[in-house]
Amino acid sequence: MNITGIMVYYYFVCQRRLWYFANQINMEQNSELVKIGKIIDEETYTREKKQILIDNTINIDFIKNGAVLHEIKKTKSIEEAGIWQIKYYMYYLENKGIENIKAKIDFPLLRESKEISLEDNDRQILDNVIKNIKDIIEKDSPISVINSKICNKCSYFDLCYV
Repeated sequence: MNITGIMVYYYFVCQRRLWYFANQINMEQNSELVKIGKIIDEETYTREKKQILIDNTINIDFIKNGAVLHEIKKTKSIEEAGIWQIKYYMYYLENKGIENIKAKIDFPLLRESKEISLEDNDRQILDNVIKNIKDIIEKDSPISVINSKICNKCSYFDLCYV
């Protein structure tokens, strides 16, 4: 199974959600917050060619100036997961022989951007993350609920708590 960018994102957000997603249990189509995120993605950076799918594995929001990857996020509430998602894109492309990649996370509603770099220790962390993701998705059932403040807004809330 290909490890996708969204899997890396979910790994840092909620590993239960990662398991559901990887096992084709999808709840995003029912979420108003996901719909809002898609509208933000569609209505911002309209001059850019968006949704660049590579190897059916990574889906970059857009690439600017030849080698600056951009990931669009609605808020900074789960910023760390977004950072690791775009670091994974950089790592993936680097493993395909593409060098000197730069990246940014864009928060259009906040009118902010954050530059992201891939450090040596990030590569080691991502090697472990990939291994852990494979272990999680191969389990017969999801891990326990995480009982986090982010759970209330999650599209999988009903599946976990009802």
